[in-house]
Amino acid sequence: MSTIRVVRGVGRAGTAMASYDAALADANVHNYNLVAVSSVIPAEATVDLVETAPDLGPAGNRLTVVQSRATARAGTADRVCAGVGWTTGPGPGLFYEASGNDPDRVRDTIEHGLEEGRALREWAFDAEEVALATGEVPDRHEHGADTYTTAVVLAAYGESEPIL
Repeated sequence: MSTIRVVRGVGRAGTAMASYDAALADANVHNYNLVAVSSVIPAEATVDLVETAPDLGPAGNRLTVVQSRATARAGTADRVCAGVGWTTGPGPGLFYEASGNDPDRVRDTIEHGLEEGRALREWAFDAEEVALATGEVPDRHEHGADTYTTAVVLAAYGESEPIL
């Protein structure tokens, strides 16, 4: 199994979907068709936190991810925060994702979720990490009410694959 890369991004645009696309571009995963999976890390995988994703294959390919995403319209929140945490050991591991407006609360939710996930399994775990992306949401009078901010954290499994 190859590497699972954890990447983060924040974007701002005139629609919620465009701000999501901008956040994906900030993480360099905007040219793939993302396929979300739940949370299990295969035993043979390594998990690396990187600034942005490297080239993972041709545009339009399918990319398997665990994803956290938070979006807010200008004036509705002070910030958005997305996070993914992971716990690993000598065997399989787990991801847990959360989002919201308070980075401390997002981190606490992730850590609690990982604790709960470990309790359900008889696997050995010896490491835990959390990655957060936080974006400031502008005042609607500054940037207009039709401005959206999105934060994303994604764990991208290996390389992309052809979708057709």
